[in-house]
Amino acid sequence: MTEQFLAAAASQTVSLAIFEIGAVFVLLGLLSFLSLKLRISNIPLFLLAGLALGKGGIVPLEVSEDFLNIGAEIGAILLLLVLGFEYSAKELAITMRSKWQAGILDLVLNALPASLLALVLGFGPLGALAFGGIMFVSSSGIASQLIRETGWAKSVVAKRTTSILVFEDIMLAPYLPLLAAVTLGLSVFAGLASVGVALAVTAGVFVLAYGREIPGLRTLAKQGQGVLLLLVFGVTLAAAGGSSLLGFSGAIAAFLVGLLLTGEVADTLRSRFAPLRELFSAIFFLIFGLSISALDVVAVLPIALLFAAVGIIGKFAVGWWIARDMADPMSWKRIGAFLSARGEFSMIIAGAVAINASMDNLREITLAIVVITATFSTIAIRALRSRFEH
Repeated sequence: MTEQFLAAAASQTVSLAIFEIGAVFVLLGLLSFLSLKLRISNIPLFLLAGLALGKGGIVPLEVSEDFLNIGAEIGAILLLLVLGFEYSAKELAITMRSKWQAGILDLVLNALPASLLALVLGFGPLGALAFGGIMFVSSSGIASQLIRETGWAKSVVAKRTTSILVFEDIMLAPYLPLLAAVTLGLSVFAGLASVGVALAVTAGVFVLAYGREIPGLRTLAKQGQGVLLLLVFGVTLAAAGGSSLLGFSGAIAAFLVGLLLTGEVADTLRSRFAPLRELFSAIFFLIFGLSISALDVVAVLPIALLFAAVGIIGKFAVGWWIARDMADPMSWKRIGAFLSARGEFSMIIAGAVAINASMDNLREITLAIVVITATFSTIAIRALRSRFEH
């Protein structure tokens, strides 16, 4: 009798959890619909929903720590995989050769001021390294979404924006292992070894993917799309998990897997994954918000506003530099607006560093920065859209 009672209670608990998760996804769908009506990015809404349902929120959602960690990791991996489909190794190589000066300027105007500000505010060397990366990398996901929604994909402004986004994403390949080594307090040799592995893996992927296609995948793209999706999911998760064990970023590994899939295969996967893009984004940003207390975010809001202001000014300065030869005097403002939003990579950096006890409020500051900059970016693009020349 006791065993039956316990089984019934467990069944009710599972059913209640499933009901709560289903209700959360309904809420996320409604928030996505609201963002479409308001013509703003849905990422700030997902983060705010996570805060409302997380620690100290309006309606706390009881989920295990393991669920939060694994869910956020898988969401980030799949989000970066889809992002990798947007590029090819050849496009990235051309961009790195032609726009490296602008990328270095981006590094100087965004990473350096953020690092100095972190030191002034007392976050120490690790905080300086972390905030430098958080404020350096723009959100490729938000920028790509805004470019698609505005229909500007073929414009010169969009192409120059993408060149900066590509440079930033590639620079994270050596940066994330170095950050992980410093966070864990490893030796200089261990840190350099991790960076060396990251550079070797990245270079290897570029060599394999440059102008080539993996044999047999084109046939699967035409005849066995279900098999192709399963293989890509499996390989991506295995590559991300294995890379993390070796000290290489799992998110970057997923991005590189996406780069390996080019041509007709990438087109097929892009169309298949397009409806899932919002799901991956929602899972990642919601779960990040669930792990943070809303009261803690309010407490660090002044610091976040300061970092956001410095970051927005830096991105607009980069926009002015790369658009200085364009006839339209508004082009640099549009590029700056696209680049201002921080998002997925900034939060991955914050999550990686948060395991260090001295960085206990880094995630809260980063979440506030993402909400502020993403909201600003979408509003700025909306204000500039009416005067855009296609």
